Amino acid sequence: MKIIIAGAYAIGTYLAKLLSRNNQNIVLMDESLEHLEQIGSDYDLMTMNASCTSPKSLKEAGADKADLFIAVTPDESKNLAACTLAKALGAKKTVAKVDNYEMVSPELESFFHEKLGINSMIYPEMLAAKDINNGLKMSWVRQRWDVHNGALVLLGIKLRETCEILNKPLKDISGPDDPYHVVAIKRGADTIIPGGNDILKLYDMAYFMTTRQYIPYIRKIVGKEHYVDVKNVMVMGGGRTAVRAVKTMPEYMDVKIIEKDEQRCERLNELLDGENALVINGDGRDISLLIEEGIRNTQAFVALTGNAETNILACLTAKRLGVRKTVAMVENVDYVSMAGNLDIGTIINKKEIAASHIYQMMLDANVHNVRFLMTADADIAEFIPVEGAKITKKKVKDLSLPVGMTLGGLVRNGEGYLISGNTQIEAGDSVMVFCHHVEMKKIENLFN
Repeated sequence: MKIIIAGAYAIGTYLAKLLSRNNQNIVLMDESLEHLEQIGSDYDLMTMNASCTSPKSLKEAGADKADLFIAVTPDESKNLAACTLAKALGAKKTVAKVDNYEMVSPELESFFHEKLGINSMIYPEMLAAKDINNGLKMSWVRQRWDVHNGALVLLGIKLRETCEILNKPLKDISGPDDPYHVVAIKRGADTIIPGGNDILKLYDMAYFMTTRQYIPYIRKIVGKEHYVDVKNVMVMGGGRTAVRAVKTMPEYMDVKIIEKDEQRCERLNELLDGENALVINGDGRDISLLIEEGIRNTQAFVALTGNAETNILACLTAKRLGVRKTVAMVENVDYVSMAGNLDIGTIINKKEIAASHIYQMMLDANVHNVRFLMTADADIAEFIPVEGAKITKKKVKDLSLPVGMTLGGLVRNGEGYLISGNTQIEAGDSVMVFCHHVEMKKIENLFN
Protein backbone atom coordinates (compact mmCIF):
# COMPACT_ATOMS: atom_id res chain seq x y z
CA MET A 1 0.00 0.00 0.00
CA LYS A 2 1.32 3.45 -0.94
CA ILE A 3 0.84 6.02 1.83
CA ILE A 4 1.84 9.69 1.79
CA ILE A 5 2.07 11.53 5.10
CA ALA A 6 2.27 15.33 4.99
CA GLY A 7 3.77 16.80 8.16
CA ALA A 8 6.80 15.43 10.03
CA TYR A 9 5.50 16.58 13.40
CA ALA A 10 4.31 14.53 16.38
CA ILE A 11 1.49 12.54 14.77
CA GLY A 12 3.05 12.26 11.31
CA THR A 13 6.42 11.05 12.58
CA TYR A 14 4.86 8.58 15.00
CA LEU A 15 2.57 7.22 12.28
CA ALA A 16 5.40 6.98 9.72
CA LYS A 17 7.55 4.94 12.13
CA LEU A 18 4.62 2.70 13.01
CA LEU A 19 3.58 2.01 9.42
CA SER A 20 7.13 1.49 8.17
CA ARG A 21 7.38 -1.53 10.47
CA ASN A 22 4.44 -3.08 8.60
CA ASN A 23 6.28 -3.01 5.26
CA GLN A 24 4.15 -0.22 3.79
CA ASN A 25 5.40 2.08 1.02
CA ILE A 26 5.66 5.34 3.00
CA VAL A 27 6.51 8.85 1.80
CA LEU A 28 6.88 11.49 4.55
CA MET A 29 6.67 15.10 3.29
CA ASP A 30 7.63 18.25 5.15
CA GLU A 31 8.88 21.73 4.32
CA SER A 32 11.46 21.53 7.12
CA LEU A 33 14.57 19.47 6.37
CA GLU A 34 15.34 19.52 10.09
CA HIS A 35 12.05 17.77 10.93
CA LEU A 36 12.73 15.08 8.35
CA GLU A 37 16.28 14.49 9.57
CA GLN A 38 15.00 13.85 13.10
CA ILE A 39 13.25 10.66 12.03
CA GLY A 40 16.67 9.08 11.39
CA SER A 41 17.65 6.30 9.01
CA ASP A 42 16.36 3.39 11.09
CA TYR A 43 12.98 3.28 9.35
CA ASP A 44 12.07 1.97 5.92
CA LEU A 45 10.48 5.05 4.41
CA MET A 46 11.20 7.84 1.94
CA THR A 47 11.38 11.47 3.04
CA MET A 48 10.66 14.44 0.79
CA ASN A 49 11.52 18.05 1.58
CA ALA A 50 8.60 19.80 -0.13
CA SER A 51 5.30 21.61 0.38
CA CYS A 52 2.19 19.44 0.62
CA THR A 53 0.11 22.17 -1.02
CA SER A 54 2.23 22.22 -4.18
CA PRO A 55 0.58 20.19 -6.98
CA LYS A 56 4.02 19.64 -8.52
CA SER A 57 5.43 18.23 -5.27
CA LEU A 58 2.36 16.05 -4.72
CA LYS A 59 2.78 14.58 -8.20
CA GLU A 60 6.45 13.88 -7.49
CA ALA A 61 5.48 12.18 -4.23
CA GLY A 62 3.09 9.93 -6.16
CA ALA A 63 -0.26 11.27 -4.98
CA ASP A 64 -1.90 9.96 -8.14
CA LYS A 65 -1.06 6.38 -7.05
CA ALA A 66 -1.55 6.86 -3.30
CA ASP A 67 -3.91 4.50 -1.49
CA LEU A 68 -3.98 6.87 1.47
CA PHE A 69 -2.96 10.53 1.82
CA ILE A 70 -2.65 11.83 5.39
CA ALA A 71 -2.23 15.54 6.18
CA VAL A 72 -1.22 16.13 9.79
CA THR A 73 0.70 19.43 9.74
CA PRO A 74 -0.04 21.95 12.55
CA ASP A 75 -1.91 24.11 10.00
CA GLU A 76 -5.55 23.06 9.60
CA SER A 77 -6.04 25.04 6.37
CA LYS A 78 -2.95 23.48 4.82
CA ASN A 79 -4.19 19.99 5.74
CA LEU A 80 -7.58 20.59 4.12
CA ALA A 81 -6.02 22.07 0.99
CA ALA A 82 -3.46 19.28 0.68
CA CYS A 83 -6.15 16.59 0.94
CA THR A 84 -8.31 18.31 -1.67
CA LEU A 85 -5.36 18.53 -4.09
CA ALA A 86 -4.26 14.95 -3.43
CA LYS A 87 -7.79 13.67 -4.09
CA ALA A 88 -7.99 15.67 -7.32
CA LEU A 89 -4.69 14.11 -8.43
CA GLY A 90 -6.02 10.60 -7.83
CA ALA A 91 -5.40 9.60 -4.18
CA LYS A 92 -7.94 6.96 -3.15
CA LYS A 93 -8.49 8.05 0.47
CA THR A 94 -7.56 11.23 2.31
CA VAL A 95 -7.56 12.19 5.98
CA ALA A 96 -6.91 15.61 7.49
CA LYS A 97 -6.12 16.70 11.05
CA VAL A 98 -8.16 19.71 12.15
CA ASP A 99 -7.92 21.98 15.20
CA ASN A 100 -11.53 23.12 15.44
CA TYR A 101 -14.21 20.79 16.81
CA GLU A 102 -16.83 22.44 14.58
CA MET A 103 -15.08 20.93 11.54
CA VAL A 104 -15.96 17.40 12.61
CA SER A 105 -19.66 18.08 13.10
CA PRO A 106 -21.95 15.57 11.33
CA GLU A 107 -23.61 18.36 9.29
CA LEU A 108 -20.32 19.18 7.56
CA GLU A 109 -19.22 15.60 6.93
CA SER A 110 -20.92 15.23 3.55
CA PHE A 111 -19.66 18.65 2.41
CA PHE A 112 -16.02 17.82 3.11
CA HIS A 113 -16.38 14.33 1.65
CA GLU A 114 -18.38 15.07 -1.48
CA LYS A 115 -17.26 18.63 -2.30
CA LEU A 116 -13.63 18.60 -1.15
CA GLY A 117 -12.76 14.92 -1.41
CA ILE A 118 -11.74 14.52 2.23
CA ASN A 119 -12.71 11.05 3.44
CA SER A 120 -12.08 11.60 7.12
CA MET A 121 -11.08 14.32 9.56
CA ILE A 122 -9.59 13.86 13.01
CA TYR A 123 -9.63 16.29 15.89
CA PRO A 124 -7.16 14.71 18.38
CA GLU A 125 -8.35 16.79 21.33
CA MET A 126 -11.89 15.46 20.97
CA LEU A 127 -10.65 11.87 20.75
CA ALA A 128 -8.48 12.42 23.83
CA ALA A 129 -11.39 13.96 25.73
CA LYS A 130 -13.44 10.83 25.13
CA ASP A 131 -10.69 8.65 26.59
CA ILE A 132 -10.29 10.98 29.59
CA ASN A 133 -13.99 10.80 30.40
CA ASN A 134 -14.07 7.02 29.97
CA GLY A 135 -11.30 6.88 32.58
CA LEU A 136 -13.14 9.19 34.98
CA LYS A 137 -16.51 7.43 34.82
CA MET A 138 -14.97 4.37 36.51
CA SER A 139 -12.36 5.38 39.08
CA TRP A 140 -11.12 1.81 39.54
CA VAL A 141 -10.37 1.23 35.83
CA ARG A 142 -7.23 2.40 34.01
CA GLN A 143 -8.73 2.02 30.53
CA ARG A 144 -12.22 1.35 29.25
CA TRP A 145 -13.25 0.67 25.68
CA ASP A 146 -16.87 0.05 24.62
CA VAL A 147 -17.78 -1.95 21.53
CA HIS A 148 -21.21 -1.55 19.93
CA ASN A 149 -22.49 0.76 22.67
CA GLY A 150 -21.33 -1.53 25.43
CA ALA A 151 -22.42 -4.90 24.02
CA LEU A 152 -18.80 -5.78 24.83
CA VAL A 153 -16.52 -3.86 27.18
CA LEU A 154 -12.73 -3.94 27.56
CA LEU A 155 -11.43 -2.98 31.00
CA GLY A 156 -7.76 -2.39 31.80
CA ILE A 157 -7.26 -2.86 35.56
CA LYS A 158 -4.21 -2.66 37.82
CA LEU A 159 -4.31 -5.63 40.20
CA ARG A 160 -3.72 -5.00 43.90
CA GLU A 161 -3.59 -7.12 47.07
CA THR A 162 -7.40 -7.09 47.29
CA CYS A 163 -7.79 -9.00 44.00
CA GLU A 164 -9.46 -12.41 44.55
CA ILE A 165 -8.13 -14.13 41.43
CA LEU A 166 -4.36 -13.77 41.82
CA ASN A 167 -1.97 -16.73 41.39
CA LYS A 168 -4.54 -19.09 39.90
CA PRO A 169 -4.37 -20.58 36.38
CA LEU A 170 -6.75 -18.73 34.06
CA LYS A 171 -8.33 -22.03 33.03
CA ASP A 172 -9.56 -22.38 36.65
CA ILE A 173 -10.96 -18.86 37.03
CA SER A 174 -12.03 -17.91 33.50
CA GLY A 175 -13.68 -20.90 31.86
CA PRO A 176 -16.31 -20.99 29.07
CA ASP A 177 -19.11 -20.31 31.58
CA ASP A 178 -17.44 -17.37 33.34
CA PRO A 179 -18.55 -13.85 32.36
CA TYR A 180 -15.11 -12.53 31.43
CA HIS A 181 -11.90 -13.34 29.58
CA VAL A 182 -8.43 -12.03 30.38
CA VAL A 183 -7.18 -11.14 26.91
CA ALA A 184 -3.85 -9.46 27.69
CA ILE A 185 -1.51 -8.96 30.66
CA LYS A 186 1.16 -6.29 31.05
CA ARG A 187 3.76 -7.45 33.58
CA GLY A 188 6.70 -5.13 34.02
CA ALA A 189 8.16 -4.64 30.56
CA ASP A 190 6.51 -7.79 29.17
CA THR A 191 3.19 -8.19 27.37
CA ILE A 192 1.48 -11.58 27.60
CA ILE A 193 -1.35 -12.83 25.41
CA PRO A 194 -2.36 -15.45 27.98
CA GLY A 195 -3.24 -19.12 27.70
CA GLY A 196 -5.07 -21.31 30.19
CA ASN A 197 -1.97 -22.01 32.29
CA ASP A 198 -0.99 -18.38 32.77
CA ILE A 199 -1.72 -16.71 36.10
CA LEU A 200 -2.43 -13.17 37.24
CA LYS A 201 0.14 -11.66 39.60
CA LEU A 202 0.20 -8.74 41.99
CA TYR A 203 0.64 -5.37 40.18
CA ASP A 204 -0.20 -6.84 36.75
CA MET A 205 -2.12 -4.61 34.38
CA ALA A 206 -4.83 -7.03 33.22
CA TYR A 207 -7.22 -6.48 30.32
CA PHE A 208 -10.66 -8.03 30.82
CA MET A 209 -13.25 -8.53 28.07
CA THR A 210 -16.77 -8.76 29.42
CA THR A 211 -20.31 -7.54 28.81
CA ARG A 212 -21.80 -4.46 30.44
CA GLN A 213 -24.01 -6.27 32.95
CA TYR A 214 -20.99 -8.05 34.46
CA ILE A 215 -18.91 -4.92 35.14
CA PRO A 216 -19.96 -4.97 38.87
CA TYR A 217 -18.86 -8.63 39.05
CA ILE A 218 -15.44 -7.76 37.60
CA ARG A 219 -15.17 -4.91 40.11
CA LYS A 220 -15.82 -7.37 42.95
CA ILE A 221 -13.33 -10.07 41.93
CA VAL A 222 -10.52 -7.57 41.36
CA GLY A 223 -11.20 -6.07 44.81
CA LYS A 224 -12.07 -2.54 43.72
CA GLU A 225 -15.44 -2.12 45.43
CA HIS A 226 -13.96 0.34 47.96
CA TYR A 227 -13.04 2.82 45.19
CA VAL A 228 -15.40 5.79 45.37
CA ASP A 229 -17.06 7.10 42.22
CA VAL A 230 -15.68 10.33 40.79
CA LYS A 231 -17.73 13.44 41.51
CA ASN A 232 -15.12 16.17 42.07
CA VAL A 233 -12.45 16.60 39.38
CA MET A 234 -9.42 18.90 39.37
CA VAL A 235 -7.89 19.66 35.96
CA MET A 236 -4.40 21.14 35.61
CA GLY A 237 -3.93 23.00 32.34
CA GLY A 238 -6.63 24.78 30.35
CA GLY A 239 -5.77 23.90 26.75
CA ARG A 240 -8.07 22.61 24.01
CA THR A 241 -8.07 19.06 25.37
CA ALA A 242 -9.23 20.32 28.77
CA VAL A 243 -12.03 22.35 27.18
CA ARG A 244 -13.29 19.37 25.17
CA ALA A 245 -13.05 17.07 28.21
CA VAL A 246 -14.97 19.45 30.50
CA LYS A 247 -17.67 20.10 27.89
CA THR A 248 -18.30 16.36 27.52
CA MET A 249 -18.04 15.33 31.18
CA PRO A 250 -21.15 13.89 32.86
CA GLU A 251 -23.34 16.57 34.46
CA TYR A 252 -22.90 15.13 37.96
CA MET A 253 -19.17 15.95 37.97
CA ASP A 254 -17.96 19.24 39.49
CA VAL A 255 -14.77 20.51 37.85
CA LYS A 256 -12.04 22.95 38.87
CA ILE A 257 -9.54 23.99 36.18
CA ILE A 258 -6.20 25.39 37.35
CA GLU A 259 -4.51 27.48 34.65
CA LYS A 260 -1.49 29.72 35.30
CA ASP A 261 -2.00 32.06 32.32
CA GLU A 262 -4.39 34.83 33.32
CA GLN A 263 -5.53 35.64 29.77
CA ARG A 264 -6.24 31.97 29.10
CA CYS A 265 -8.34 31.90 32.28
CA GLU A 266 -10.49 34.70 30.90
CA ARG A 267 -10.89 32.78 27.65
CA LEU A 268 -11.79 29.60 29.54
CA ASN A 269 -14.54 31.43 31.38
CA GLU A 270 -16.00 32.42 28.00
CA LEU A 271 -15.63 28.95 26.47
CA LEU A 272 -17.05 27.15 29.51
CA ASP A 273 -19.87 29.55 30.27
CA GLY A 274 -22.82 27.45 31.42
CA GLU A 275 -20.66 24.42 32.26
CA ASN A 276 -20.32 23.08 35.79
CA ALA A 277 -16.72 24.31 36.00
CA LEU A 278 -14.72 26.80 38.10
CA VAL A 279 -11.59 28.34 36.55
CA ILE A 280 -8.74 29.15 38.96
CA ASN A 281 -5.71 31.26 38.02
CA GLY A 282 -2.70 29.53 39.58
CA ASP A 283 0.06 26.94 39.25
CA GLY A 284 -1.14 23.34 39.56
CA ARG A 285 2.26 22.37 40.99
CA ASP A 286 1.66 24.60 44.03
CA ILE A 287 0.75 22.14 46.81
CA SER A 288 -0.64 24.84 49.09
CA LEU A 289 -2.96 25.97 46.29
CA LEU A 290 -4.11 22.40 45.68
CA ILE A 291 -4.89 21.93 49.37
CA GLU A 292 -6.67 25.29 49.54
CA GLU A 293 -8.83 24.32 46.56
CA GLY A 294 -9.85 21.05 48.21
CA ILE A 295 -7.71 18.39 46.61
CA ARG A 296 -8.14 16.18 49.69
CA ASN A 297 -11.87 15.99 48.83
CA THR A 298 -11.22 15.42 45.12
CA GLN A 299 -11.62 11.97 43.59
CA ALA A 300 -9.78 12.63 40.31
CA PHE A 301 -6.85 14.77 39.18
CA VAL A 302 -6.28 15.31 35.44
CA ALA A 303 -2.97 16.83 34.27
CA LEU A 304 -3.22 18.21 30.73
CA THR A 305 -0.37 20.69 30.36
CA GLY A 306 1.91 20.48 27.33
CA ASN A 307 4.78 19.13 29.45
CA ALA A 308 4.83 15.37 30.13
CA GLU A 309 7.22 15.63 33.08
CA THR A 310 5.03 18.27 34.74
CA ASN A 311 1.92 16.12 34.25
CA ILE A 312 3.56 12.99 35.67
CA LEU A 313 4.95 14.81 38.73
CA ALA A 314 1.64 16.58 39.34
CA CYS A 315 -0.23 13.26 39.29
CA LEU A 316 2.28 11.73 41.72
CA THR A 317 1.76 14.72 44.02
CA ALA A 318 -2.02 14.34 43.78
CA LYS A 319 -1.68 10.64 44.68
CA ARG A 320 0.41 11.58 47.72
CA LEU A 321 -2.33 14.01 48.77
CA GLY A 322 -4.90 11.21 48.68
CA VAL A 323 -6.41 11.42 45.18
CA ARG A 324 -7.32 7.91 44.03
CA LYS A 325 -7.75 8.51 40.28
CA THR A 326 -5.16 10.35 38.19
CA VAL A 327 -5.02 11.02 34.45
CA ALA A 328 -1.90 12.36 32.72
CA MET A 329 -1.40 13.54 29.17
CA VAL A 330 1.98 12.13 28.12
CA GLU A 331 2.93 13.05 24.56
CA ASN A 332 6.50 11.76 24.81
CA VAL A 333 6.18 8.08 23.83
CA ASP A 334 9.34 7.21 25.78
CA TYR A 335 7.61 8.31 28.99
CA VAL A 336 4.43 6.28 28.53
CA SER A 337 5.68 3.03 30.07
CA MET A 338 7.49 4.96 32.82
CA ALA A 339 4.27 6.76 33.72
CA GLY A 340 2.48 3.43 33.92
CA ASN A 341 5.16 1.97 36.17
CA LEU A 342 4.93 5.03 38.44
CA ASP A 343 1.29 4.16 39.03
CA ILE A 344 -0.20 7.03 37.07
CA GLY A 345 -3.78 5.93 36.40
CA THR A 346 -4.89 6.66 32.83
CA ILE A 347 -2.27 7.73 30.28
CA ILE A 348 -3.46 9.94 27.41
CA ASN A 349 -1.30 10.17 24.29
CA LYS A 350 -2.91 12.10 21.43
CA LYS A 351 -0.43 10.72 18.89
CA GLU A 352 -1.45 7.16 19.69
CA ILE A 353 -5.16 7.99 19.68
CA ALA A 354 -5.00 9.85 16.34
CA ALA A 355 -2.75 7.19 14.78
CA SER A 356 -5.24 4.47 15.76
CA HIS A 357 -8.03 6.23 13.87
CA ILE A 358 -5.84 6.84 10.83
CA TYR A 359 -4.47 3.29 10.84
CA GLN A 360 -8.00 1.96 10.54
CA MET A 361 -8.30 3.60 7.11
CA MET A 362 -5.45 1.46 5.78
CA LEU A 363 -7.30 -1.72 6.47
CA ASP A 364 -10.12 -3.39 4.62
CA ALA A 365 -13.71 -2.23 5.01
CA ASN A 366 -14.43 -5.12 7.38
CA VAL A 367 -11.95 -3.87 10.02
CA HIS A 368 -13.17 -1.29 12.55
CA ASN A 369 -12.23 0.40 15.81
CA VAL A 370 -8.50 -0.20 15.77
CA ARG A 371 -6.70 0.86 18.95
CA PHE A 372 -3.10 0.62 20.07
CA LEU A 373 -2.80 -0.18 23.76
CA MET A 374 0.47 1.70 24.25
CA THR A 375 0.83 0.65 27.87
CA ALA A 376 0.54 -3.02 26.83
CA ASP A 377 2.31 -2.75 23.45
CA ALA A 378 -0.66 -4.54 21.89
CA ASP A 379 -3.31 -3.86 19.25
CA ILE A 380 -7.04 -4.39 19.47
CA ALA A 381 -9.39 -4.32 16.51
CA GLU A 382 -12.92 -5.26 15.54
CA PHE A 383 -13.06 -7.60 12.52
CA ILE A 384 -16.15 -8.65 10.56
CA PRO A 385 -15.65 -11.94 8.65
CA VAL A 386 -17.05 -12.22 5.14
CA GLU A 387 -18.97 -15.22 3.83
CA GLY A 388 -16.59 -18.19 3.46
CA ALA A 389 -13.77 -16.62 5.53
CA LYS A 390 -11.26 -19.08 7.01
CA ILE A 391 -12.19 -18.11 10.56
CA THR A 392 -15.82 -19.23 10.00
CA LYS A 393 -14.96 -22.76 8.83
CA LYS A 394 -13.94 -24.33 12.16
CA LYS A 395 -14.55 -23.93 15.86
CA VAL A 396 -12.10 -21.52 17.51
CA LYS A 397 -10.15 -24.33 19.25
CA ASP A 398 -9.40 -25.90 15.84
CA LEU A 399 -8.30 -22.72 14.04
CA SER A 400 -4.54 -22.75 14.86
CA LEU A 401 -4.46 -19.00 15.42
CA PRO A 402 -1.10 -17.19 15.12
CA VAL A 403 1.00 -16.97 18.28
CA GLY A 404 0.38 -13.61 19.97
CA MET A 405 -3.27 -13.42 18.89
CA THR A 406 -6.43 -14.08 20.87
CA LEU A 407 -10.17 -13.59 20.33
CA GLY A 408 -11.98 -11.79 23.15
CA GLY A 409 -15.63 -11.66 22.22
CA LEU A 410 -18.11 -11.08 19.41
CA VAL A 411 -21.27 -9.12 18.80
CA ARG A 412 -24.07 -10.90 16.91
CA ASN A 413 -27.41 -9.20 16.24
CA GLY A 414 -26.56 -6.53 18.79
CA GLU A 415 -25.79 -9.01 21.59
CA GLY A 416 -22.32 -9.42 23.07
CA TYR A 417 -20.86 -12.90 23.62
CA LEU A 418 -17.52 -14.05 24.99
CA ILE A 419 -15.58 -16.43 22.77
CA SER A 420 -14.54 -19.90 23.97
CA GLY A 421 -12.83 -22.80 22.22
CA ASN A 422 -16.22 -24.18 21.17
CA THR A 423 -17.43 -20.92 19.61
CA GLN A 424 -18.31 -21.06 15.91
CA ILE A 425 -17.76 -17.62 14.38
CA GLU A 426 -20.23 -16.67 11.64
CA ALA A 427 -20.04 -14.27 8.71
CA GLY A 428 -21.20 -10.81 9.80
CA ASP A 429 -20.16 -11.22 13.44
CA SER A 430 -18.15 -8.35 14.94
CA VAL A 431 -15.15 -10.12 16.46
CA MET A 432 -12.74 -8.46 18.92
CA VAL A 433 -9.14 -9.46 18.20
CA PHE A 434 -6.12 -8.82 20.42
CA CYS A 435 -2.61 -9.18 19.07
CA HIS A 436 0.95 -8.60 20.20
CA HIS A 437 3.67 -8.44 17.53
CA VAL A 438 1.36 -9.93 14.88
CA GLU A 439 0.91 -8.09 11.57
CA MET A 440 -2.66 -6.88 11.18
CA LYS A 441 -2.64 -7.93 7.52
CA LYS A 442 -1.97 -11.54 8.56
CA ILE A 443 -5.06 -11.41 10.76
CA GLU A 444 -7.10 -9.79 7.98
CA ASN A 445 -6.51 -12.88 5.83
CA LEU A 446 -8.42 -15.01 8.34
CA PHE A 447 -11.49 -12.79 7.99
CA ASN A 448 -11.49 -12.28 4.19
